[in-house]
Parts: sequence; structure tokens; C-alpha cells
Amino acid sequence: MKYAIVIEKANSNYSAYVPDLPGCVATGATTEEAEKEIREAIEFHIEGMKEDGEAIPVPSSSVEYVEVAA
Repeated sequence: MKYAIVIEKANSNYSAYVPDLPGCVATGATTEEAEKEIREAIEFHIEGMKEDGEAIPVPSSSVEYVEVAA
């Protein structure tokens, strides 16, 4: 499965989350580290959902960029 992730700059690091997996979050000192950590968090999150007998959400979020005049 391919989930959309969002990486945002925080005060002193980067945070990442998965819109299709509420509660699945990670942080990192760099965007690359945040991406690595969120990949691991997704695997762990889905593993926990399976153990709890929960349905795994099908990825449905998409990402687009919109250009605007500044």
C-alpha cells in the first residue's frame, strides 16, 4: 500500500503524520529522518491494528500542490 504522508517544520525538528492513519506520527531532526521514522511508524501502526482486529484503512488521501501569486 502507498500512504500519503505530511512532513511539517516544527520549532526545532520536523514532524510527520499520515492522514489515512489517525494517530500515526513521527518526528526527526531532518526531513529525511522524519520520513524514515514515519515509514517505521506506519509499519508498527498497521501491525498493532492487525493485532487488535481492526480493519486497515485503504489509502485514500492524495497530495497536490497549488501555485499562487505571491
